[in-house]
Amino acid sequence: MDKYEQKQPKIQNPGFKSSEEVSSIEWEFIHMTEQEEDIISRMHRLVGDRWGLIAGRVPGRKPEEIERFWLMRNSDSFKDKRIQRKREKIS
Repeated sequence: MDKYEQKQPKIQNPGFKSSEEVSSIEWEFIHMTEQEEDIISRMHRLVGDRWGLIAGRVPGRKPEEIERFWLMRNSDSFKDKRIQRKREKIS
């Protein structure tokens, strides 16, 4: 057996194409407590977009949830959705 065997490339799941992404319109808003929001914003200031590292400091949250929350909270594309959500809370 050749000890310098080449590594085989990873095969993607045939049912999922890399070009397929979940539309951001379909995302549900993620609810975080004030403490979680505080930890996320402080950690983001320290480590940037290292969602796995931030998720390790927020018990019970996955990196994907943290990233989605951050994007929905700070992205201009979700601005209308945030405003609508605030109006619903007031009503």
